[in-house]
Amino acid sequence: MPQIYNDPAGGNDSSIGKQFRTDHYIKRALIEARKEMYFGQLSGVTNMPKNMGKKIKKYHYLPLLDDANMNDQGIDASGAVIDNTRWSAWNGQGVLLGDNFIDEVTALSQEGANIIRQNSGNLYGSSKDVGVISSKLPTLSETGGRVNRVGFTRKEVEGTMEKFGFFDEYTQESVDFDSDAELQMHIHREMLNGAMEMTEDALMVDLMNSAGVVRFAGTAAANIQVSDEDTVVYGDLLRLSIDLDNNRTPKQTKVITGTRRIDTKTLPAARVMFIGSELIPTIEGLTDSHGNPAFIPVQKYAAATTILNGEIGSVSNFRIVVVPEMGKWSGAGSPGGGSETHYESGNNFDIFPMLVVGEGSFTTIGFQTDGKSTKFKITHKPPGEATADRNDPYGETGFMSIKWWYGFLLERSERIAVIKTAAIM
Repeated sequence: MPQIYNDPAGGNDSSIGKQFRTDHYIKRALIEARKEMYFGQLSGVTNMPKNMGKKIKKYHYLPLLDDANMNDQGIDASGAVIDNTRWSAWNGQGVLLGDNFIDEVTALSQEGANIIRQNSGNLYGSSKDVGVISSKLPTLSETGGRVNRVGFTRKEVEGTMEKFGFFDEYTQESVDFDSDAELQMHIHREMLNGAMEMTEDALMVDLMNSAGVVRFAGTAAANIQVSDEDTVVYGDLLRLSIDLDNNRTPKQTKVITGTRRIDTKTLPAARVMFIGSELIPTIEGLTDSHGNPAFIPVQKYAAATTILNGEIGSVSNFRIVVVPEMGKWSGAGSPGGGSETHYESGNNFDIFPMLVVGEGSFTTIGFQTDGKSTKFKITHKPPGEATADRNDPYGETGFMSIKWWYGFLLERSERIAVIKTAAIM
C-alpha cells in the first residue's frame, strides 16, 4: 500500500504517522497569547457548571468588629442601649418616635424593645478611638446575665457571564498563493491575541468601575478638577497604602505563571499597581519623603522574586505593572489651555488611573474551564468538501472562529483602589 496523507483533518492518521503541524501552530499561538495577559494573571477562573444558569453567587461574611456589620441582633431582652448618643425610639406598636441618624439602617428588637441602638451587635465596630473601645468592651458582672449579645451579617455578591466571539473567512487561493507560507499560523495567533486583549480590556473596565477606594492626586476632589497640579506624588501612594492596610488588603498576591503548564506563585509582601505607559515618566521621577528616588527598577530585584508580565519596578509597597492598552479618561479633567508638560485631549487634561488590585478582591467567571484560565474555543474549517454547500458549491471558502465565556465576580471592593492623576509628558 502506498504512503498516503489520509486527511488528518477528518480524524484519520496518515500511513507514516500522526500529523501535528496544525496543532503545533495553535499551541504556539496560545503560548504567545499567554504572554499578553496582565490583569488575568492575578486571578483564576471560577467555573460555572452546566445547567446552573449564567449567574454565580457567593456569601461574604462580615467581621464582628466592622461598621459594615449592621444588625439588630445585639439588643438584649430588656432593650438595653449600649450607646445613648445613637438611638432610635419606637412605641409598642412599632411606630418611630425619634431618630437622630436617619441615614443609618434602623430595626426593631424582636423582643419588643422600645429603644434600639444601631450597630450594637458589633460592639465598637471599626472604631479606633481608645475611649470608645474601652467603653464598649464586653465586661461581665459576677452574676453574668443576658448581656453583650452580638450579631453577625453576611452580604451576597453575584456576577454574570456572557459569551463572546468573532470569525474570519478566507479563500483557498489566499492560502495557495500568499507569500507567507505560515499564514494560517499567524492568523491563529492574532485571533487569540485579539480575544485575549478583549478579555483583558473587559476585566480592566470591571476592575476600575468596581474600586471601593478612589483617591485623587493633589487637591482635586472630582474629575473636572484634575489639572497639571494634581499629579501623583509619593505621599499619595503612602496614603493609599494606609487605606488598603485599614481594609485588611493582603500584601501577598498570588499570580498565575507559566506557559504550556500553568502554575501559581505568591509575590512577597507587595500589592500590584497597574498603570498606562504614559505614567512611566511620572512614576520614575517620584522622590520619597527624604528626597531620594522612590522608584526601584525591576532589574534590581528580579533575581530574587517572581516577576509579573509588564512589571517595571516598585515604589513603596507597590509593584508597578505597565499595561500598554491601559484605559484613561480622555479630556475629563479641567481645561488645560494647551499644556506643554501634561497630557491633554480637547484642551482638557487627561486623567490616568493607577489601579491597585488586592488578593481575593475578584474572580473571573468561565464555562467549562480548567479553573485557571479562560478557555478559548477555535473552530477551523478550511476550504474543501467540509465547507461546500449550496452557498459555496465548490468549497472555495473556509473560515476560522473563536468564542469564549467571560464574567466578573466582585468579592471585596474595598481591596480594589484607584488613584486618578494627571500625567507628565
